[in-house]
Parts: sequence; C-alpha cells; structure tokens
Amino acid sequence: MSDKPTAKEKRTKLKEVKDVQPIMQHIMALRRVLLVSMAAILLSFILIFLLMGDRLVDFLTRPIVNRGILIIYTAVPEALLTKMKVCLVAAIVAASPVVFYQVWSFIRPALYPGERKKFSLLFVAALFLFLLGIVFCYGVVYSMALDFFLVSGEGLATPMLSIDRYIGYLFGFALPFGISFQVPVVIYITTSMGLTTAKGLSKARKFIILAIAIIAAILTPPDVVSQVLLGIPMWLLYELSVVISRIVEKKERA
Repeated sequence: MSDKPTAKEKRTKLKEVKDVQPIMQHIMALRRVLLVSMAAILLSFILIFLLMGDRLVDFLTRPIVNRGILIIYTAVPEALLTKMKVCLVAAIVAASPVVFYQVWSFIRPALYPGERKKFSLLFVAALFLFLLGIVFCYGVVYSMALDFFLVSGEGLATPMLSIDRYIGYLFGFALPFGISFQVPVVIYITTSMGLTTAKGLSKARKFIILAIAIIAAILTPPDVVSQVLLGIPMWLLYELSVVISRIVEKKERA
C-alpha cells in the first residue's frame, strides 16, 4: 500500500494551509501593534521621567501646596514610586496617538472606505474628549472639591497629605471624567447602528439619570461631593448626546 498522499488529500492540506496563513498574518500584525505600542510607552516613560518627572509632580501637587498644605511621604520608596506612577500615566497619554494609530492600522483593512473615515474621526473625537475631561476635572472641578473638603476639615485636624495617597486620589478623581466624556461618542455609535434613538433616549431620561448617579457613585471616591461633581457633567453630556442622536438620525434619513 502506497504512503503517498492522494490528490484529494493534497487539495485538503493546501486548503488548510491557506486557511491558516491569514490567521497567522493577523496574529503577527497584532503582535506588531502590541510591540510598537509598548515601545512607544516605554520610550515616553524614560524621556518624561528623566526630563520632566519632577516638574510633573510639582504641577500635580500645586493645588494642595498653594493652599498651604504640607505634602509628605511615609515610606522610604514612596516619593520615587509616586514619581514613576505619574510619569507612567503621562507616558501613556503622550504615546496614545501612536497607540491609536497602531490600533487603527490593524482594523483599517477590514473596513470599507466610508467606514474608515468615520472611524478615524471617532478615534480623534474619543481621544480629544478624554483629554478634555481630564483637563476639565483638574482645572475646574478638582479645585472646587479641594476647597470644599479643606473648609469642611478646618479646626478638626492639621492636614498633612501623603504624596502617594494624594496622587492616587487625584487620578481616581480625574479618570472618571475622561471616561464619562466618551458618552457622546458611544451614543453616536449606538445611534448609527440603530441601537438607540433620540426619542428613546428622551423617554428613558429618568432611568438614565438614575444610572448616571449609580455610575458616578461607583467611579468616584466615596463622597457625595465627588459624585455630584461627576454626575452633573455626565448629565449635561447625556443631553448633548440626545442632540447628537437627532443629528445622526436626520443624516441617516437624508
């Protein structure tokens, strides 16, 4: 009996190889996306740490230092580790255009020409709104929250804040704002897909406001003031999203 493969077996084997090749190409492309993104973040981290790490920490602690509050650290490596944490977050933000571009280059071949333009605009809008949320939090809301808490604590104790806990609180306060500012993008996508409508969003206003309150309670530090300061912008973004939904529906009907 011959051990040579038959013509049918050869065709089957060739088909299996052809099926595997696209999968391997996708895996290699994804590997490249991850490697380039990680390299961009690592390079950004090194440059930021060496060139402007101290200035970044000074900038973030300025709101509390300008109010006459003493910043301390209670463990030997705490100051250095906090500086590294700040530089890592800054590196992720600085490298985000590279990361977004790599992700975009990975999914771009699977999209139609019209979809490519729409998704590229959505990527830019999402990044812009995220940064806008962070800036709005740090420049407006965070100062209001600090003033409220410091005034509330006057006469009760002398404030001395650990730098690690302070930076952690600041990041925990700012990140939800960046995330919540994505609401218009999410509503645009769901409306374009037919999953939501302006009429449906308007009818569900009471439930959405309740959901906003729950989300604000989950995302922010456990105090009512932080929850309210996040909840109000989220509600305004929701109302903006209703308007965006109407615009999308008009374009779809045109």
